[in-house]
Amino acid sequence: MRRNDIDWIRVLALGLLIIYHTVVAFQPWGYKIFFIQNKQSLESLWILMSMINVWRIPILFMISGMGVYFAMRKRNWKQLLKARTIRILIPYIFGFLFICPVNIYFTALFYGKEVNYIPNPGHLWFLGNIFSYVLFLLPFLIYLNNKSDNFLFRGLKWLLNYRFGIMCLAFIVAIESILVRPEFFTAYALSSHGYWLGIICFIIGFCLVSMDKVFWKAVEKVRLINLSLGFFFYLVRLTFMFTQQIEGFYWLSGFESMCWMLAIFGYGSIYLNKASSTLSYLREAVFPVYIIHLPIQFFLSYLIMPLNISAIAKLALILVGTFGVSFLFYEMLRRIKWIRPLFGLNLN
Repeated sequence: MRRNDIDWIRVLALGLLIIYHTVVAFQPWGYKIFFIQNKQSLESLWILMSMINVWRIPILFMISGMGVYFAMRKRNWKQLLKARTIRILIPYIFGFLFICPVNIYFTALFYGKEVNYIPNPGHLWFLGNIFSYVLFLLPFLIYLNNKSDNFLFRGLKWLLNYRFGIMCLAFIVAIESILVRPEFFTAYALSSHGYWLGIICFIIGFCLVSMDKVFWKAVEKVRLINLSLGFFFYLVRLTFMFTQQIEGFYWLSGFESMCWMLAIFGYGSIYLNKASSTLSYLREAVFPVYIIHLPIQFFLSYLIMPLNISAIAKLALILVGTFGVSFLFYEMLRRIKWIRPLFGLNLN
């Protein structure tokens, strides 16, 4: 059974990622990760971006695990693999070859560097991760799906019987950070930390949603506590960033990440589990919009950054332009049948 709150959270998370990418272009270190950077920074905006940074990618991995569980309710493993190949692998390969190289092209052009064709995963790196999770974990997922009384589900049900039991999941994310020891907790892209954290969140998402009403009641009960803890850990992290110039303890960011995610699922279950025409449209649009948005942002940045206007005005123009042109592209490409699978859309 499809849940509208999960779809809403996915739409909102991807929408926030587009805003996040726009703000990166106004940070003093944006050029280091190959963004077209404005000369005048807007560093104060990073305080808000830091709030979403610890959960924006992990929650997408968790939602992907939930999506696989729902898909396995109505598909066998061959149908699932075929569907995920069309939905994830094809857009990833297409983006690797034809979408993400555009980002580097405009960056090189802006900084007066030599322009080369460089295939790369760019902002679509997490699609490669997700497909590999489905591929490599498939036998394990089939076992969990076919044997509902398995050891993992039994342990999780026991944990969820306690009011704060679900919050123990934060220890798993924290332990990953301690073992892998990333330079930054938020260094997800193309890193071993991002890969292992993704696997953990993917499996957690698959297992939690299999608990059905037990899970949703559990996150609803402790939503305020998780929100409060997430905000508290965020303030601690900010203190480290401002006073010690470091992100803080790895395990603390792991706790914070899970607290935010559980709070979002809790509030989402209460307020977002409703169908609407807006959701029906965005549910289909958000993935292709995300795929195409960064080349559009880089193109607009190439045109707008040299203008003699304030940084805030540039940010607003790039942000509105990126969303507007991306949705315009979506409206065009969704009407061309052969191109739809390249952007994660069904043929019909």
